[in-house]
Amino acid sequence: MDAMTTIMTRRSIRAYEVEPVSPELVEALLRAAMAAPSAGNQQPWRFVVIAERATLDRLAATSPYAGPLLRAPLAVVVCGDTVGERHPGYWVEDCSAAMENLLLAAHALGLGAVWLGYHPDLRRVELVRDMLGLPETVVPLGIAAIGHPAEERPPVDRYRQDFVHRELW
Repeated sequence: MDAMTTIMTRRSIRAYEVEPVSPELVEALLRAAMAAPSAGNQQPWRFVVIAERATLDRLAATSPYAGPLLRAPLAVVVCGDTVGERHPGYWVEDCSAAMENLLLAAHALGLGAVWLGYHPDLRRVELVRDMLGLPETVVPLGIAAIGHPAEERPPVDRYRQDFVHRELW
């Protein structure tokens, strides 16, 4: 699948087959995530890969929107490590780029995925931090629920000319 097709046809998938995601596909997803750009090439991202059913089920209780984790065979928690930041606060943009790369790679590889937001909701952040034993300096940006899709969602053209301004507002 070419890049534009991948971008234009990726959708949030929330239903998955029970088949596990192979270690080779997990590595491909993480390689794609780590290929993202980052401010000053800091690469502040850190990842927690979760495939244990009990952990996925517990994570599903950390947010009212995390229900897909009950059906997903895999989750990747995308975190920002704030230790030694040369460009404070930019970990959010950097980790968001990593998450988007991961989602696009999942789609290109025939998987389905959805981004579950955690940061900046401090309650959700603390629940995940405590559950996974994250250091205080590591902030969970979001969780990608991932699996072989059990649903198909058609592409949607979201282009809005009225959202575009040229030269000035």
